Parts: sequence; C-alpha cells; structure tokens
Amino acid sequence: MEPLQAIAREKGVSVDTLLESLANALLAAYKRRPDSAEEAEVTIDPESGEIQVWAQELDEDGNVIREWDDTPTDFGRIAAQTAKQVMFQRIRDAERDLKYEEYAGREGDVVTGIVQQADARFTLLNLGRVEALLPPQEQLPNERYGNGARVKAYIVEVRRTSKGPQIVVSRSHPGLMKKLFELEVPEIASGVVEIKAIAREPGIRSKIAVASNDPNVDPVGACVGPRGARVRMVMAELKGERIDIIEYSDDPAEFVARALQPAHVRDVVLDEETGTALVVVDYQEQPLAIGKEGLNAKLAARLTGWRIDIRSEEELAYEGEVASEPEEGVGPEAEMAEDLQEEGEA
Repeated sequence: MEPLQAIAREKGVSVDTLLESLANALLAAYKRRPDSAEEAEVTIDPESGEIQVWAQELDEDGNVIREWDDTPTDFGRIAAQTAKQVMFQRIRDAERDLKYEEYAGREGDVVTGIVQQADARFTLLNLGRVEALLPPQEQLPNERYGNGARVKAYIVEVRRTSKGPQIVVSRSHPGLMKKLFELEVPEIASGVVEIKAIAREPGIRSKIAVASNDPNVDPVGACVGPRGARVRMVMAELKGERIDIIEYSDDPAEFVARALQPAHVRDVVLDEETGTALVVVDYQEQPLAIGKEGLNAKLAARLTGWRIDIRSEEELAYEGEVASEPEEGVGPEAEMAEDLQEEGEA
C-alpha cells in the first residue's frame, strides 16, 4: 500500500482509482488461468492491502447464489507482472483524463508557455503538465520563437486524443488582444469599460472599439493609460503591433467615421439595403483614410460591419458634373454629388 500511495501522490490520482485499476488488472490475470472460475471478483483491503479472489456462482437472473475464496496460492510473478502493466496503463489513462479535464472548457483563456520546439511546421509550448500546439496559421507573421522563450497565447481548441489532450493556441486571434487588455486595464476587468469590437491584421495593425458604462470614465483614456503605458504593454506582447483605440458609438455613421481615424471624415451616408457606407473626406485626407494598401479602410470595415466607400469631395463634385441627369434615388453617391453641386452653384 505504501508504494501505491506514493504513486498516487506522484501522479496526482486518487488511491481509490488505483485500487480499482489494480483489482481489474488482477482479475484479468486470474481469468487467464486455466482453472479460473467463470465469474469472479477481486477485493483489495485499503488498509492492509490484502488481495482476495472471490469465485462466484450465479443464477439465471445474474444473482450470486454461492461465493468462495479462490485466491491462487501461486498468484505470483506472471500475474503480478501482468497486473503491473495493466495498472500503469490505467494510471496513464487517469493522468490523461485529469489533464484533459484541467483544460476542457478553457477555450478563450490566455496561457503562458515556454517554447519547447519551433520549426517550419509548428511550435510546441510547454504549459507545465501538458504541451500546446501553436500552428503556423495562428502565429504572428515574421515572429520567431527561440527555445526557452516565454509566450502568451490564446486557447482556441482543446481536443481529447488517445495520447492525452491536444491544446491548440493562437497568437493571431482577436481574443488574445481582448484578454491582454483585460489584464492591463482594471476598468475592463471590472466591467466599467467594455470592448465592443476588435479587428486585427495580426502583427501589423489593429483597431479596437471601447465604450464606458460610467459617464465619468473615458474608455479610450483608460485603455491608453498614463503616458500610453497600458497600450504599450499590449503592443510589446504583440511584437509592436500598432493599435488604434476608438470610442464606440451606437450611431452607425458616427461609428464608421471614428473607425477611420486618424483620418478626419466630413460626412457619412449609409445605404442599409447594400450595407455600404459612403464616406466623404477632404482630398488630402483620402490616402490617410484608405491607409497603406487599403489597411485602414479594411480594418474599419471589419470593425463596423459596413462596406466602406471612401470618396473625396472633389471626386463627388466631378461625378455630379459629368452625370447626365441622374434619376432621383439612384443611390447615396449621386445624392451626395448633387448636394455638393448645388452648394457650389449657390
């Protein structure tokens, strides 16, 4: 019993589980004997460790009508070796179940792991008792993971396998940014400030929309922190990924305008049928609103859920001039062009 209790402590499983596994293993060893009874059970005294095999005779309904001690006198090395192998298999099964239960349902949590192996195929993170898989598609572009480096990652999936739980983590998931801000910003952790939406181009740039449930708390200022300390901590964890923090608005037009920051927007016209937002900016602001390779506009569209068409006033005025008697209600672009043309004539 002492070695059994030591194993239980070392492996983190209960003594009862091991005793049950040992009894099943010994029963299997007993059944392999040529003179074994067809029905039997093995009992183990949890105090003394005494093992007994009870042979049984059953009636047609499966009730025990006779029972006798049939413990073999030579229940020795072969039986013990077989029992040992089966018992340790059960121990491994119990360990796998415990590890799976520890992480099952933890999708959405952030864990810190130590890089154990990194190559072109995948990266393995040591989380302590288990390993996590960081696939290439879940990594930040151009991020290199040296062995022994500590990395924060977002749990996207926990699978049960024959070799134990397989935990898939991500560095590119928007949920990682949300969790990092929860760790750095007490107002988010307490619920005073709420993250409404996140749009990421992992490793390059992101936009995050926040709102305050307290009129006395500035949500953007809370996330930026004193001298930008809070947002810098998140950016450092994400290897310098640029983060635009904007205040959320229930007004879709205003939300679209804010999402295109740092560009200044003159007007927003929404077409709910097509889900398109026509955004009017000054000519010099147009490149800033679109962003390098269209990234600013792309992130704003993801953040707000609107298709965004960015036009300068000059473009709309020109379209209004060359249009040949446009019909009424042909769309927000023509309406805006007509308005601008009328303003110019006035």
